[in-house]
Amino acid sequence: MTRASATTRSAQWFARAQQSLVEGVNSPSRGAAVYSPGPIFLERGQGSHVWDADGNEYLDFMMSFGALIHGHAHPRLVEVVSQAMSEGSHFAAATSAEVEAAERFRRMVPSAEVVRFANTGSEATMLALRLARAHTGRRKFLKFEGHYHGWYDPYLLNAHGHPPEQLGPPENPARIPDSEGIPSSTFDDVVLVPWNDVPALERVMRQHGHELAAVITEPIMANMGCILPREGYLQKLRELTREHGVLLILDEVVTGFRYAPGGCQEYYGIQPDLSTFGKALGAGFPVGAVAGPRSILDRMRWGDHMVLHYGTFNGHRLTMKVIAANLDLLSADGIYRKLHAIGDAAIAGLRDVFRRRKVKAIVQGFGPMFQIYFTERDAIHDYRDYCTYVDTRKYSRFVHALLEYGIYMTPSNGLHWIISTAHTEADVQTLVKAADQACAELT
Repeated sequence: MTRASATTRSAQWFARAQQSLVEGVNSPSRGAAVYSPGPIFLERGQGSHVWDADGNEYLDFMMSFGALIHGHAHPRLVEVVSQAMSEGSHFAAATSAEVEAAERFRRMVPSAEVVRFANTGSEATMLALRLARAHTGRRKFLKFEGHYHGWYDPYLLNAHGHPPEQLGPPENPARIPDSEGIPSSTFDDVVLVPWNDVPALERVMRQHGHELAAVITEPIMANMGCILPREGYLQKLRELTREHGVLLILDEVVTGFRYAPGGCQEYYGIQPDLSTFGKALGAGFPVGAVAGPRSILDRMRWGDHMVLHYGTFNGHRLTMKVIAANLDLLSADGIYRKLHAIGDAAIAGLRDVFRRRKVKAIVQGFGPMFQIYFTERDAIHDYRDYCTYVDTRKYSRFVHALLEYGIYMTPSNGLHWIISTAHTEADVQTLVKAADQACAELT
């Protein structure tokens, strides 16, 4: 697959967009800081393919940053949305749709005695921390370097890459806010720790465990590409949090419903106190969710000392209908075997290309999510490895070359390649061929 023509109309739309939108986009991950000289404007999608404003066709491996677990315009979801719209999309009232979505959610997620729906992953992680503080009576929480939990102020610390000389020593990391406009006092209750390092975790828990309401972690580090937990790390984290009476919040906004029906907590056999979801849960519609035991989530019940969580669009009827249908599709026999098989085939094919082309790059991850790192290292284990050893500019050049061969992906190395149920073995072959051509350009 090669591009049929130039992207003249995308350039025109981008020029027009900049007159009305900041940077011409609504999220910085879509703008010219990532796509050079500007973003491709997408107009249509079907299955694993998308088409831009100029009519060029691409094979999509970004999949809305992982939200499109069934690809674009899945026939069943189109049917559900059309029917729901004809009956009234949203009432801001109790509906049977939210009950049916919650029942399916509980059947799939092992730790979900009850669930509360919100509208985004950021809202879900905000609510989880508020619940943890109310439940424990403690204020502080622990987050890990390089983990992103949404754009809530206290989470925006060391969540993006920086030159290694700015990071400070691992035992006392430099605190680097990810945004202006946040008072420094906001981070007084944040304990910052390197991830995937058991001795560092043990040391910090001995020092701060008695004052922590929660530890929040991604089960797979998805904000620096795709960094897997070392063997036994998540289990040790669970052990230490229990030992110190600290709630474990597993942020499955990216990983939920992707690796297994119950997410990474099922795949790795971890029982969190609270877990958060988004992206794949909504199959392309905005949603967030917090799940856990009644003993914690019942703190949102109306009355004195309640944990407040309002939202006009919580439990949006149309989205709840989509979630129920989405989870039914994901419950079909063989779906996760296929996701893993297609993803593993793509990873093997890319590794073979880099080996044949003698390109110093690794493909890290497994199954339905992975990332490419241009590095001489055998593996990237944490935030500091990423900041020190990964050539993110080379990755951006590689992805821009892939765009020329009809592969749609974000040039941001901190994100990840996504396999949906719509991807096929033929798509993998197309990707491998394009990667081979792109590597020829790089070398």
